[in-house]
Amino acid sequence: MVISRKIQVRLNVLLATIAIALIVVFSMYELGYLDELFSILAKDHYIFYWMLLVGVFAEIVAGSMGMGYGVICTTTLMFLNIPPHIVSASIHSAESFTTAAGSISHIRLRNVSKSLVKKLAVPAVIGAVIGAVSLTYLGEYYAKITKTIIAFYTLYLGFQILSNAFKEKQSKALKRKTNLTRLGVIGGFIDSFAGGGWGPLVTGTLIKNAFTPRFAVGSSTVAKFILTITAAITFFFTLGIQHWNIILGLLIGGIITAPFSAMLTAKLPVKKMFVFIGILVIVMSSITIYKSVFS
Repeated sequence: MVISRKIQVRLNVLLATIAIALIVVFSMYELGYLDELFSILAKDHYIFYWMLLVGVFAEIVAGSMGMGYGVICTTTLMFLNIPPHIVSASIHSAESFTTAAGSISHIRLRNVSKSLVKKLAVPAVIGAVIGAVSLTYLGEYYAKITKTIIAFYTLYLGFQILSNAFKEKQSKALKRKTNLTRLGVIGGFIDSFAGGGWGPLVTGTLIKNAFTPRFAVGSSTVAKFILTITAAITFFFTLGIQHWNIILGLLIGGIITAPFSAMLTAKLPVKKMFVFIGILVIVMSSITIYKSVFS
């Protein structure tokens, strides 16, 4: 019942998106602009279509593991030599829509603790603004160093994801006190600066410290939506709109897949997914580090 309601919400978002897309395509066809649209989408070595696939794959990962969208997108874009500030700006612009759909689902399913959202979101917004402004400056003037730092961070996340496959469930009796303000600030900064990491750090910490899983995931998702919007707006004012074909590809790929992610949670072997994604992130991050240091 819970899963079907979650799927219904996301299906509504998908159907609305398809309807808008069809109207736009039909209008462009009638006006004779369709060929021009396809030529625009073919720019930058067809990167729009590659980002479409990345968006689909990243959403499948997020649907089965409850985290990893930002990590997969960041690792892939860095691997493709996209500048770090463009990477994070593109991901947060696309995630503004996908996290909105996820937040609506969790709110309707009553998986959200308002007090937990407030304690996470307010410091996360502060961290996100600091992270976005810092990355805009460092990514533009010290791109090589910044890229290497972020690649080391995604390498670390890869090992963290891989280790999750072999962790035993923690007893609720071991619940620890969590500094939510510090967690929110650090999570917001890292997610904004590195293009991802909120899920593994914040959601992972909440669950590890024995918060009720449904409230940990739901509240963390809503807080993530708020920080994502903040980061996207900050990047808009500092960078403007760049590489819209990357944003559009990630966005459409994520929206197409999002309605089915709830079903994937039950269908896919999560432990094997942790192993596969962990190894993939480690390998791609290692190659990026090698190219950054020796190129």
